[in-house]
Amino acid sequence: MFHDDEFNRIFEQMSSSFVNLDDVFEMLKNAGTISGPVFYGYTMTTGPDGKPVVQEYGNVKPDMLPTENKREPLIDTLVDEKEKTLKIIAEMPGVEKKDVNVVVGVDKVIHIDAERGEKKYHVKVPIKHDVDAESPKATYKNGILELTFKLEDEKSKGKAIDVL
Repeated sequence: MFHDDEFNRIFEQMSSSFVNLDDVFEMLKNAGTISGPVFYGYTMTTGPDGKPVVQEYGNVKPDMLPTENKREPLIDTLVDEKEKTLKIIAEMPGVEKKDVNVVVGVDKVIHIDAERGEKKYHVKVPIKHDVDAESPKATYKNGILELTFKLEDEKSKGKAIDVL
């Protein structure tokens, strides 16, 4: 595990005006802490309420380095208000359909795992919408996993009681 001194040294090297990122990543690989490609990023979209939504992705987060050699697949979440569906798309090249394992947790988190040889993927995707627990459908083709859920209708959550 890296210590603060090593992080500071890396960030000082990255902040110089003529930094070569390939050298930084090579140094990290040689330290034995990272295997495979290293990436981190975020997407920013506008949610249905007009507020910005920021999603992180990658196998290296700013506050931690990977502790195992599993990659986090690229994830895209789409909500179709007209069709009342939530679609989660995960890019996991190099694995086959039989290698993919998806579990929908009771804590509104989807766990996606896949492993084939050197290709290992893992991600936890939080669901911010209420979905029908019996509705998930999954397809996997050419390295792309598509999960589709029906959104629960907010009106169907309760039962009206007639007052006599």
